Amino acid sequence: MEMSLTLSAVESLPPQLSDLRAEVRAFLDHEVAEGRFVPESDAWLSGIDLDFSRRLADQGWVGMTIPTRYGGAGRSDLERYVVTEELLAAGAPVAAHWIADRQMGPGILRNGTEEQKITYLPGIARGERYFGIGMSEPDAGSDLAAIRTRARETADGWRITGTKLWTSGAHIATNMVLLARTAPSDDRHGGLSQFLVDLPHPDVHIKPIITIDGGHHFNEVVFDDALLPGTALLGKRGDGWRQVTQELGNERSGPERILSTLPLLRAWARTDTVRTDPSARAVLGALVSRMAVLRQLSMSVAQELAGGRNPTVEAAMVKDLGTVFEGDVVEAIRAHADVEPDPGGDEFSSLLAKSILHTPAFTLRGGTNEVLRSIVAKAVL
Repeated sequence: MEMSLTLSAVESLPPQLSDLRAEVRAFLDHEVAEGRFVPESDAWLSGIDLDFSRRLADQGWVGMTIPTRYGGAGRSDLERYVVTEELLAAGAPVAAHWIADRQMGPGILRNGTEEQKITYLPGIARGERYFGIGMSEPDAGSDLAAIRTRARETADGWRITGTKLWTSGAHIATNMVLLARTAPSDDRHGGLSQFLVDLPHPDVHIKPIITIDGGHHFNEVVFDDALLPGTALLGKRGDGWRQVTQELGNERSGPERILSTLPLLRAWARTDTVRTDPSARAVLGALVSRMAVLRQLSMSVAQELAGGRNPTVEAAMVKDLGTVFEGDVVEAIRAHADVEPDPGGDEFSSLLAKSILHTPAFTLRGGTNEVLRSIVAKAVL
């Protein structure tokens, strides 16, 4: 028996979004012209600039979908999508606030107490609260059900013991969202709960992981019997797996899983090679066509999320296809470029060199593609 996944097409975007797009594009052009940032590939993960995050928040473009009563702009998911696309296309340094804006704002809105919403959401919208994700662990990889971090309830609150790995931005984060085991369970997905951790914390130790390009955005985070208040529990005890899979829909389906290397593609499109070589133009056309299809898929998942649904499988599919595409962009351009990759070279050769070093991580972070394909296969078979 054959089964399939279905995503409804998104109609053409409302006209008012064109005005928003132009406004964001003008702001970013001005930022670049003033020398406030240099466009980079993969800047949504590695481009940490606290001042830029606050300037963006001053424009009302962080925490856009957070209701106004919690300090947000109360705007639509499609409006946020447009802003996100422009930030990615410009290679803007948005990593500081990205996780807070992308998934923790929605996660706290869905599952948080009123006290937690009042405490955390206004700071997210101001570009002042930055979140790390405490999911992956040593020896567990993308298998979240295999986590060993424990949360033990005491008279004083929760005692947390365990280690998290590959935690992006933990060294600058004001908070972490933590997945921990609060009870044994025969069901691998049972007995898990989420917690909101305020940082810094005397018993939470953050150690840098330096990547091949010399960058520091990943970290190891060790919880040494760290005490959290009872109010740190996010949502219901034992409901962590359901909550995490909802957040993964936000994390895996966004345009950042498609457009990480768009700044490189744009720079290549401006080179003499593309202007004069028909074969290079054909490659560019093929890449842009793939990007257009993936964009439609990504917007469709965003539409599902906006409707209150939980498109976990569809998001896994989009991330798999999108991150393969991001790597293909780098390899295709590398094969047709007429310059040597050089981190200290001109805009194009520098972008190419840095993109090559970032490419291996595309299909790993947020769940390896092998794991994502198993999620899709189990759903359709």
